[in-house]
Amino acid sequence: MNVRSAAGIRLSLARRLAGPGLLGLLVSLAAPAAAQSSLPPGNDLEGPIGFEADQVSYAYDPEIVTASGNVVLRRGDQSVRADKVTWDRRSGKILATGNIRLIDADGNQLYTETVELTDQLKAGAMQNLLIALRDGGRLAAITGERDAAGHIILSKATYSGCAVEDDQGCPKEPTWQVNARRVVYTPAERTIRFSGARLRMFGVTLMPLPQLAIASDGRPINGLLIPDIQLTVNNGLQISDTWYQRLGPNQDLAVTGYLFTETLPMISARYRALTDAGAFQVTGYATRSRRISVSGAPVGGAQANEMRGYIAASGRFQFNPEWSLTGSLRLASDRTFLRRYDINREDRLRSTFDLQRIAANSYFSFSGWATQTMRVAVRQGLIPVALPMIDWRRRLTDPVLGGRVEFQANSLAVTRTSGQDTQRAFARAQWDLSRLTPWGQEVTFSAMTRGDIYHSAQNDLANAFYPGRRGWQGRGIALGAVDVRWPLVGAAFDGTQVLTPRVQLVASPPIRNLAVPNEDSRAIDLEDSNLFALNRFPGYDRVEDSVRFTYGFDWELQRPGLRVRTTLGQSVRLTNQATVVPDGTGLSDRMSDIVGRTELRFRDRIKLTWRYRLDKDDLAVRRNEFDATVGNERTYAEVGYLRLNRDIASLEDLQDREELRAAGRFAFARYWSMFGSTVINLTNRQEDPLNTANGFQPLRTRLGLAYTDDCLELALTWRRDYVATGDAGRGNTFQLYFALRNLGFR
Repeated sequence: MNVRSAAGIRLSLARRLAGPGLLGLLVSLAAPAAAQSSLPPGNDLEGPIGFEADQVSYAYDPEIVTASGNVVLRRGDQSVRADKVTWDRRSGKILATGNIRLIDADGNQLYTETVELTDQLKAGAMQNLLIALRDGGRLAAITGERDAAGHIILSKATYSGCAVEDDQGCPKEPTWQVNARRVVYTPAERTIRFSGARLRMFGVTLMPLPQLAIASDGRPINGLLIPDIQLTVNNGLQISDTWYQRLGPNQDLAVTGYLFTETLPMISARYRALTDAGAFQVTGYATRSRRISVSGAPVGGAQANEMRGYIAASGRFQFNPEWSLTGSLRLASDRTFLRRYDINREDRLRSTFDLQRIAANSYFSFSGWATQTMRVAVRQGLIPVALPMIDWRRRLTDPVLGGRVEFQANSLAVTRTSGQDTQRAFARAQWDLSRLTPWGQEVTFSAMTRGDIYHSAQNDLANAFYPGRRGWQGRGIALGAVDVRWPLVGAAFDGTQVLTPRVQLVASPPIRNLAVPNEDSRAIDLEDSNLFALNRFPGYDRVEDSVRFTYGFDWELQRPGLRVRTTLGQSVRLTNQATVVPDGTGLSDRMSDIVGRTELRFRDRIKLTWRYRLDKDDLAVRRNEFDATVGNERTYAEVGYLRLNRDIASLEDLQDREELRAAGRFAFARYWSMFGSTVINLTNRQEDPLNTANGFQPLRTRLGLAYTDDCLELALTWRRDYVATGDAGRGNTFQLYFALRNLGFR
């Protein structure tokens, strides 16, 4: 045996190994990548090839090159490792043996003990191979070979998206696997297709999977997804399945068919696209079915079927760093379609658009919105359409006194098909200056002036709080405020506490509030979030006037694993001037109610939030809102309770209500869990005369059993709806759901 120059052999072998590729396997071996030795310019490779080994020898007779000991071939992101590689120059065969690991450009890895190729890679063979795909799936086969067309053919193959080792590194049986008689990989398409495939789950062979295909690079594959099965009171047994079609690297289409035993079929489609400027999607549903109106009477006769459907679209586009456009469209054929077919249970559908320009010190928005109500007792003609909404702001640094000056111009047009129309425009200027005193107080001075002009028609004068006066109206607003915060830091309970007393003085002359319509300031209520706001009305149509003094404090305690935060405060009006704030909101008298918020968080196990408003006279609880979460990601309980006891009977936007929400999940046996949730209306007729319940009315309850591991989701859910609306009846719904991860579809 004669030994040639190692560099010469590396170069010669690298030339022979250049050629078409194979999946993390023959492809990678054929195209190893960049390292210590590269080919000279003018070669026919796609990139430089690196080759290294502990020892390289060449036998002149029978002309066999042998590389042994940590053999590595590299090119770009591809690599091949083996204990030994031999090349028979007479036959052209290349044989790699021992602990072979091949990585292709997509990140797929192949493990085997033997790979045999010709120098032109026209045929090859492997024994006992394992392919670990990039997305987490694993494909094992008894034998593998490459045909003359370049396809990789695996025999007696098994695929699974499950881990084959537990946390301790011990082998384990996968939850599910796909056994196939034959698997064909097409390198040009990066597609793996199965023949004679059957799904095996929990050791039991189940349904066949005809025409199953997955992508080696992790991209979605065209084909049918896993079907959904439901049993509902509205439509009977429901079976639905989706065909997924990838239209390009930046767009796809999913078409779903629904079959029901109690009504006609339904079809839906979802189109998604990603462009250079942004992304958008469009979803639509269509069917024919008998409809019962929200009043309970059949529409078009007891046996008539009419066209029904729903369309939803949304998108966002970023044209440059400053300009962007967002929008959404949601429209249903009637008020009960979405509930009957269990698409969603929202009580209103809002369509919007917003063209924005956001710069370092300026903001511009041209937007609009329209709402379709799904509520039973609300007339669509009274629902406003806001178009256009224009808002411009400019922020400047005050060159004289310091601080910040902000200018704003705003315009809004509100129209109704059967109600009041309003147009509004205003211009505002506000100055804010914050300073720290030598003793650590943070003092903020604010001054604001605003001029408004309104025009309204068809005013509903039956309600004195909302309509305003007909025709053209104007008003001027001026406001000044001083806000002082004094953070005090110290040690407490083996941690750190921060006590921040806060006082605020706000003054404003009388404002013509009732002369103009109230479109956006109706939901007024004193809360911890607006206690120190310059204007505690939401929106722009109502502004608090007179002089008021607000006082309160924030307190926070932090120690390892524990955080407690609380806010408490109250305000007092210093004049006898009448106010437009409705009784029961906590702000109508000179002395306001007491509002507070307390939060407690212990590690990631306990999170409690309590928001409350106490009557200033007898400390009766006017607002009681409590949310609690206890547990971890696998086992937890959530409880939410809300009671509004404001005794406001004259305004429909501020009715009292009481509600209880609960949800939880209990995990057991490592992968199994039970889950449930409920929503209960506790409002009685004394609190809300229009409420059909009288103190206890479950709205929706859900219970289920689930299995979840690293590759399988399986759930059986029961849900009961207690409220009927038209043809969306009350009753039980059962759903079976399962998803196989790393199989190219849900």
